Amino acid sequence: MGQPCVDDMILSYNDVVLRRSDLDILSGPYYLNDRLIEFYFSYLASCYPSQDISLVPPSIAFWMMNCPDTGSLRDFIEPLKLSEKKLVIFPINNNDDVERAEGGTHWSLLAFEETANVFVHHDSCGGLNEGHARRLYGAVVGFMGNSNSSRAPQYQECKDSPQQANGYDCGLYVAATARAICFWYRSEQPRDGLWFSVVKELVTSSAVTALRSQMLGLIKSLQ
Repeated sequence: MGQPCVDDMILSYNDVVLRRSDLDILSGPYYLNDRLIEFYFSYLASCYPSQDISLVPPSIAFWMMNCPDTGSLRDFIEPLKLSEKKLVIFPINNNDDVERAEGGTHWSLLAFEETANVFVHHDSCGGLNEGHARRLYGAVVGFMGNSNSSRAPQYQECKDSPQQANGYDCGLYVAATARAICFWYRSEQPRDGLWFSVVKELVTSSAVTALRSQMLGLIKSLQ
């Protein structure tokens, strides 16, 4: 038999196809790509099944952020029923080249919570992606919000988001933060305020480091 190709498919999970090169990314200290973020968001959706929660894939969030036509954006967003969701989590990438797939150098996370009527941006690199997060917020804010409120959802930059100590773990911080927020939302304990204390408790440097090997093990267990 011939040697396996570096891009052989190794897993099809829900609508996400992972390839051998994705395992290589998780095996070393490398920047997570779109496929790995999408896979983990799909996994979280399976762990926290709810009609109230939407974890938006990177490609869809990127398209929303860069769509130049409001009419096309409306036609695209309405079937997603984001206006009916209580919690929506978007991955943010700083790729500005719409012609280049999987571009960009940094991931962050934008989360909408319906009760508080707010979008919160978590950035593990000191707000590097704030401009991109605000661009996505501006694109979708007109389609989301608390139906009992007369005001549009507000934008909030989380100033004490857990911070990475290197140049490649941003995607893992997005994954870990998304996991913490979903845990907070589905917790049976009373929820006072938002998820900030839970994120601070669960998204530590050691937890993020462990998540890389946990994701690798998860993929292998699903093969």
